[in-house]
Amino acid sequence: MNTNLFALAALLLPLSLAGQDGPPKEAGRRAPDLVELVTLDPRIRLEIRYATATNEFGKPFYKEARAFLQRPAAEALARVNASLKAKGYGLLVYDGYRPWRVTKEFWDLTPEGKKIFVANPKNGSRHNRGGAVDLTLYALDTGKEADMGGAYDEMSKRSYVTFENGPDEALERREVLRKAMEVEGFFPYPWEWWHFDWKDWRDYPVLDVPFEEIPKKENQR
Repeated sequence: MNTNLFALAALLLPLSLAGQDGPPKEAGRRAPDLVELVTLDPRIRLEIRYATATNEFGKPFYKEARAFLQRPAAEALARVNASLKAKGYGLLVYDGYRPWRVTKEFWDLTPEGKKIFVANPKNGSRHNRGGAVDLTLYALDTGKEADMGGAYDEMSKRSYVTFENGPDEALERREVLRKAMEVEGFFPYPWEWWHFDWKDWRDYPVLDVPFEEIPKKENQR
């Protein structure tokens, strides 16, 4: 059995949970093939906020600071990173694949008036399928995170893709990121400038595999 398909077996465990205590049951999906982003392109930088207490919830949710996407999405993201080099930028990833149980925690911890910023665990999320990524730009010359006119996971109107009241330079960087991502099949989530969905995210099942159970590989090209 291809070790990249380990999630098929692991997926069966959480599906035995009753009701909304477990992820939705699904059939007819593509076999998962989660790829660790830095094994495709080590120039992609990581700042996995949910592996630390530096996030809007003030607590860590992951035991390891790693980022994954389904293989076609991961390969497309590596191409995005390569394309940005000419503009002086690289990609800084905050989050990729997210186990379902973490989405459930987010939902339970988020006030009713702010739930537009989190996914309903009843249906599972794009992140749970390995088909979404949260990211920004960093400057290649300084290594510093770029000013995008709003913070990651900020629950305000500044996070909306349609927000127009920020500094011109920051809004221009949002456009640079959006255009580069769209060329490779990623599309922005309207309420979060940093969140992009892979065009085929619907093809994959909701997963609940913790990072520490995903085998580490040196290179997955």
